[in-house]
Amino acid sequence: MDIGFIGLGNMGAHMARRLLEAGHRVVVYDTRQEAIGDLAARGAIAARSPAEVANAAETVMASLPTPDVVLKVATGPDGVIEGKRVRRFVDLSTTGAMMAQRIFKLLSARGIVQIDSPVSGGVRGAEKGTLAVMVSGPLAEIAAIEPALAVIGKIFILGERPGAGQTMKLVNNVLSATAMTATAEAMVTGMKAGLDPRLMLDVINAGTGRNTATEDKFAKAVLPGTFDLGFTAGLMMKDVNLFLAEREALGVPTDVIDAVARLLKLTCDEAGPDADISAVVQPVEKRAGVKVRAP
Repeated sequence: MDIGFIGLGNMGAHMARRLLEAGHRVVVYDTRQEAIGDLAARGAIAARSPAEVANAAETVMASLPTPDVVLKVATGPDGVIEGKRVRRFVDLSTTGAMMAQRIFKLLSARGIVQIDSPVSGGVRGAEKGTLAVMVSGPLAEIAAIEPALAVIGKIFILGERPGAGQTMKLVNNVLSATAMTATAEAMVTGMKAGLDPRLMLDVINAGTGRNTATEDKFAKAVLPGTFDLGFTAGLMMKDVNLFLAEREALGVPTDVIDAVARLLKLTCDEAGPDADISAVVQPVEKRAGVKVRAP
């Protein structure tokens, strides 16, 4: 299958590589020439713009950081919408349902189908092809690209409504953010009370408090102080804010997620939006006067 791939960052580069290794012909574009060069060295075809990618493939996938970037790449000048061959735009990014619906309408006016396909599983999941792939869109179009999506992870079809996949991704990500922020507060509290952090994780993971942060993230990035999970606090803040906008439109109370958003904002204010998501523990440590470390 001929596949265009736009966005070769931490996640996108691995997904594009896996598509190449599965035997697909992949045309790639990124704003960073070194990212294009890395994939071209593996056999990808380099393009100079999103429109050029869309001239070369019926299916164009995109893995991009923010909704405004996705909108520009999909529908802006020299964007996918100007491609002569493209039939479907597969958005692997996290944009929220409202932006997905907006892009769907703009592309459909030009005969291009948008398929929402946000993913979860982090850089490790992208590298190994074990992502959760949350797909919504016309079922016949999804069926046409299922073999390609299966290369990057496990497919979950959420229906035909534009934006359904995006809502599912936001639901997942706010739960991930909640686990990370709540674990940060709990671990700092235990540490200040004199508990050993590794023993705390062992006990939690043997009991009912276990979650993605205790099972993997704290031991990998917080206890050794490396803070290198590969996903920034700023991007998580973006996802949580998108969720809060959707729950506002739906009229759902979310007091717990509001608190999660406040700690994420504090992290971005103090450590910077480019800080790793695991740095969410640092504002809590600073105020408690202890650090959750066990080199």
